Amino acid sequence: MPALTRAQIESSIAEAAEVFASFGLKLPPWAMDTTEVWDQRAGDPAWDQVRDCMLGWDVTDFGSGRFEEIGRVLFTVRNGRLNDSRYPKAFAQKYLFDPEHQRAPAHFHLSKNEDICCLAGGNILVELCKADDNNQRSDERFQVAVDGVYRELGPGDTVRLKPGMSVNIPPRTIHQFWGEEGTGLTISSEVSSVCDDVKDNFFLDPAERFPGITEDAERVHYLCNEYPRG
Repeated sequence: MPALTRAQIESSIAEAAEVFASFGLKLPPWAMDTTEVWDQRAGDPAWDQVRDCMLGWDVTDFGSGRFEEIGRVLFTVRNGRLNDSRYPKAFAQKYLFDPEHQRAPAHFHLSKNEDICCLAGGNILVELCKADDNNQRSDERFQVAVDGVYRELGPGDTVRLKPGMSVNIPPRTIHQFWGEEGTGLTISSEVSSVCDDVKDNFFLDPAERFPGITEDAERVHYLCNEYPRG
């Protein structure tokens, strides 16, 4: 199975940054800093929160080898760290670039409670289902809050989010979301409790949150799990 390539990562970062800017979404001043700049910060404790809470660019194909279909391009702007008194922040926020059809594998979280917010561009489709005691899809009906208003859904039902809309996804709710075909490029935001992408992602099928990368091009930007340390 082909691995995610550095060329795909760099082109995705460039495209996402351009789309964010086109909608007036501003990233932190350090967002586009190069590996050379980050190498100079390796021993500087002022940047520990960025490194330890995994802020910055996050590009993954989850080990699928099919990045255009199963993949994600995100930028984490704020996060805490569970059980670490240095970073007591209780919330997190990510910006997501949502091409039509590209999605993460179906998954849920035991801890994280999140809102998916459609910020600008096209629509987002969010497919939802509760997880049963065996961590598989349940056939039970359930409620979710869309813009604070409760809706009853069945397993696998889809919520359509237009720009300005959001849906709350509680723990143990299996979800996938993607840009709706024909509505154009979309950006969204995930606002949540603290995000632990190492331990709190439960995939229905085998997946790697941070897969291996084929180094076929120059690494210009570090991903959130790649920053050098002193």
